[in-house]
Amino acid sequence: MNQLVLEKYAANFRSQGGYSNTESIHLKSLLHKLGVLAVFRPLDMELSGIAIKSSDSNRFMLINTSRTLGHQHFTICHELYHLFIQEGFDYQVCQVGLFDKKDKEEFNADIFASKFLIPEEGILALVPDTELRKAKVTLATVIRIEQYFSCSRRALLNRLFELKLIDKNQKEEYKENVRASAMNHGYSHKLYEKNELSEVIGDYGILARKLFEQDKISETHYYGLLEDIGLDFSTLRKNGDEKE
Repeated sequence: MNQLVLEKYAANFRSQGGYSNTESIHLKSLLHKLGVLAVFRPLDMELSGIAIKSSDSNRFMLINTSRTLGHQHFTICHELYHLFIQEGFDYQVCQVGLFDKKDKEEFNADIFASKFLIPEEGILALVPDTELRKAKVTLATVIRIEQYFSCSRRALLNRLFELKLIDKNQKEEYKENVRASAMNHGYSHKLYEKNELSEVIGDYGILARKLFEQDKISETHYYGLLEDIGLDFSTLRKNGDEKE
């Protein structure tokens, strides 16, 4: 797919979600708004995520939280391409950020994710005019942009190189010592770390509860479904939750 078309789709999808092309996106809130069932959990494998679509009202993504937080954010945007933009989509296991032209739709999903997560207009708004005139963005500005858009250093450097705001030498230089460089500029290293959390976004729990209340599944099966998505009931008191 033509990159200009993908940029148009990314801009339109931002607009439909209520975001301008200069705003950072709260991705988990967007998933709630879009009605996507999303499961976040650590996986002992290199894959970034999985997307499944059975109908326009049934969309699912799995995000591997054993990858860095920045990588997870890019993965969410990549999976959104599969679930909402790609025609005739049903299922895909993804290793994102490779920009591999051999797999057309995976390449399209990476391009879409890059433009959706880190829009050109938003980048330009954060780059000082002096750096724009020289077409040479400093490391301090790179870190500021990646923190604002909550993206990985790798994803941002690819985007800046594509926009001719950094050259090949800068791209190689800035990808080194990512955590240390952020901390040296006064930022948290959280974006560059794995969080390995388990979390569910969507109505999985509500659906499971409905099945239980309708006597379609047993209480044991109900709690088993919730434990499958990382909820731990072993700490609850036998007589109910602790009072606040």
